[in-house]
Amino acid sequence: MWSLKTAQRALIAAGCMAMIYTQFTMSPATIEFARSLGATGLHIGILGALPTMMLFFQFLAAVVANHLEYRRWLWLPISILQRLILVPVALVPWLYPSLSDTAWLWWLIVLTALNHALIHFTTPLWLSWLGDYLPHKGLNHYWGYRQVWMYWTGALSLLGGAVFLAESGYGIQVGFAWLVGVGAIFGVFDILFYLKIEEPPVAKVKEPKLKKVLMTPFLDPNFRSYISFTCFWHFAAMLGAPFISYYLLEYTGMDVFRLLLLWTCAWLGGAVFSKRLGSMADHYGNRPVLILCTAFKSTNMIGLLFLPQDPTIAFWIMVPVFIVDSLLNAGIAIANNGFMLKNSPSENRTMYIAAGTALAGLVGGITSILAGGFLVISSGWSVTIFGRDFNNFHLIFAISLVMRLVAAFYARSVREPDSHWTAQVIMKLVGVTPFRMMRFPVGLYRSFKTDELKGLSRREKRDRNRQEKAKLTQNAGSGPVE
Repeated sequence: MWSLKTAQRALIAAGCMAMIYTQFTMSPATIEFARSLGATGLHIGILGALPTMMLFFQFLAAVVANHLEYRRWLWLPISILQRLILVPVALVPWLYPSLSDTAWLWWLIVLTALNHALIHFTTPLWLSWLGDYLPHKGLNHYWGYRQVWMYWTGALSLLGGAVFLAESGYGIQVGFAWLVGVGAIFGVFDILFYLKIEEPPVAKVKEPKLKKVLMTPFLDPNFRSYISFTCFWHFAAMLGAPFISYYLLEYTGMDVFRLLLLWTCAWLGGAVFSKRLGSMADHYGNRPVLILCTAFKSTNMIGLLFLPQDPTIAFWIMVPVFIVDSLLNAGIAIANNGFMLKNSPSENRTMYIAAGTALAGLVGGITSILAGGFLVISSGWSVTIFGRDFNNFHLIFAISLVMRLVAAFYARSVREPDSHWTAQVIMKLVGVTPFRMMRFPVGLYRSFKTDELKGLSRREKRDRNRQEKAKLTQNAGSGPVE
């Protein structure tokens, strides 16, 4: 087995290969492929729902994990099968040339459902494995550093895919088949890296009663607050997120080459800032990073609401919007993983991870399907406001925008006793010292402090105030740090 340092490097390489697989098999090219088969808003809604609807398989994995000594030999074969599951749908033009487009489309949906079911069954096994193996000190920093490499790989992969589709001369159906085939190869190599990574034995619940295993995460008040927030966040996000690529293709007339370039740019924000966000989550806690990133996640909905029906102008408007959105997604991903790994016990960790994602996924999946059905029912609807036409896409984006703003306030209900104030993360980002922030504007500082103390018990508030007073006294003795 590899040493810890070698294993950490291997995990980065494996993550990069996984990113190539993901970008080639589940990129916006999939939406264009589905449109070429006659997909409607309902089909796109179902495809958008599957990544989250299948999250309930994480509960099954959590129950199974509690009966295993080691996760590796269950995780490995299922993960390899998952990496190959979409290959048949890509081979349809050669295997079944007479298959109708409608049947082909539904095969895509069915195999995509199986793909995500297998992904979500293996995810708690993988994440709990790493949670037991990797040292918790500096975990978010390492996770952010890993994501830097993964984001750059994702950007280069999408760029390569865009150039291939544009220059190969293949139509989207044959071109998509090539992308899936190449992606599957990288995906299998990703899994093989784990053959040499040490796995600690599973820490099992002492009394593995199914009801106790299932309910423990929900009885933890801190983790329950996180579950509640993620459920609402998935509802708010999935009202609009699954339809972004579909909207850009359908409404603005953007071609798949520009769309893939746009998503390539989207990875740049995460690539540049993931490492710093990981360090901040380590130093200040996962909660303030989660609050801060959620607060600005309505940016992409605002951009989509006011796009012109001109693919070139729309592309250049959305480039900075997507870069900022990628930065925010990176912060949310780091905070989510850090919160789940650091706030779950080694015993029953897979169930904590499943509870932190699966219930929210079900909420998001149902939301996506209902929103897709609404797009079909409301097809052709439009209204003119101040001389500008708004259609059914704009309506669901507007509702998602409002719900995302509500979620930004809801994020403050997440409880993580050891985390710092969100204001301190803002100070770090803008380079403002605590003393400057207290002097001007005093009201802003107090408002952040009030927000952060909401939801804490009196004892937690007293402990928090003592910690902050000690830090301020220490800073006063050493002088302001610029």
